[in-house]
Amino acid sequence: MDHVITISREFGSGGREVGKKLSEKLGIPFYDKELLEIASKESGICRELFDRNDEAYTNSFLYSLVMGSYPTSPDGRIEPEMPLNQKIFLAQFDTIKSIAKQGPCVIVGRCADYVLKNEKNVINFFITGNTAEKKRRILERYDIEKNKVEDFIKKTDKRRASYYNYYTDMKWGEARNFDMCINTSRTGIDGAVEIMASYIAIKNCASEQD
Repeated sequence: MDHVITISREFGSGGREVGKKLSEKLGIPFYDKELLEIASKESGICRELFDRNDEAYTNSFLYSLVMGSYPTSPDGRIEPEMPLNQKIFLAQFDTIKSIAKQGPCVIVGRCADYVLKNEKNVINFFITGNTAEKKRRILERYDIEKNKVEDFIKKTDKRRASYYNYYTDMKWGEARNFDMCINTSRTGIDGAVEIMASYIAIKNCASEQD
């Protein structure tokens, strides 16, 4: 059985790099930010709005007003329609479902493990890392003051957790929700890829024997 791979990750853990290398090793498509472009085209919602709301949840009524997600009637009253952030989540939900139906692939973030939780051919990984390694990786990739990196990591992970916990009935990062959790500070990026590829091969063999 060919599997769809989902990767949830802590900020700075190298989850995107792991996912990209895994997709190349397996010869299957990779989706991270690419998913937003597809969802934008299919839903007709501006790509910029997907970027602004990417893995971020806000339930602020004022925010929804500013973003124009509460349409008004001809007489100026607010219509109780679906908020923009929920429209965007549902657009991504549909896109993830559609992508998964097309065949094996690697999907990073965006609650993909939850969206596909009832599918038999899905393998879910969570990538974590030690704070020191995550800080080093982020400093190499982003223009951030060294004394602000750790706070940046905490805020980003808190944002991702709030998004995940709001839209799903599961808790972000909880080990039992995944096939495997990997610490890239101990395995390295390439080591994590090898471990995941081996696990996927084992699952494929088990599926063939069923």
